[in-house]
Amino acid sequence: MTASPALLIQGLARTNGEGGGAFVLEVDRFVLRAGEAVAVAGPSGSGKSTLLDLAALAVPPDRAAALSLAGTDAAALWRAGDGDALARLRARGIGYVLQTGALLPFVSVRANIALPQRLSGRKDEARIAALAHTLGITETLARKPASLSVGQRQRAAIARALSHRPALVLADEPTAALHPEMADTVLDLLVRETAASGAALLLATHDPERALRFGLPVVPLVPVHGQSRTTLTHG
Repeated sequence: MTASPALLIQGLARTNGEGGGAFVLEVDRFVLRAGEAVAVAGPSGSGKSTLLDLAALAVPPDRAAALSLAGTDAAALWRAGDGDALARLRARGIGYVLQTGALLPFVSVRANIALPQRLSGRKDEARIAALAHTLGITETLARKPASLSVGQRQRAAIARALSHRPALVLADEPTAALHPEMADTVLDLLVRETAASGAALLLATHDPERALRFGLPVVPLVPVHGQSRTTLTHG
């Protein structure tokens, strides 16, 4: 039996804004399987962050023929207004790496990495230690995020996104705030560690050339009718 895709989107639309300033993201078909990594690229305002918000189940689609995460029908949960089930699905199935890491400033790095485990009921101290060792941040685990470099915070964010073994890891321009050498290091670690975990990776980037250098297929967000509408097809 073929495993369900980590992410399946089909016949989806999401509108942001109103009137003449409205923007519509349309996804004809997008399939991401376990262990697969894909980057989406496009100009500012083309819908990269909106796509990740939809994949993260953070915002509802206006319509969706299919929106599922590891075989769970998220579109049906949105239609039913089942916020609790959506929250459980997010906690269990999704890891998120943001541009600046977005670590909680008032707890330790270890506690930040452990947070998804606590929310998903998957406590695993050994995994935290293993990820920290692989990412080179073992010595930072007892420290607060403010004492870390930008690169260390991004590594901690990668560890947090992977700590609960999610089916899908999302990364919203995770190297945008880094200098080129550190950007390469962080992207390499992100791609290698998601692959090692068997997670699918969906990366939004303003730098498709860097993504291609690290072996990520780049799917362009294609503007139609100026910047008012974007279409995306993959898989």
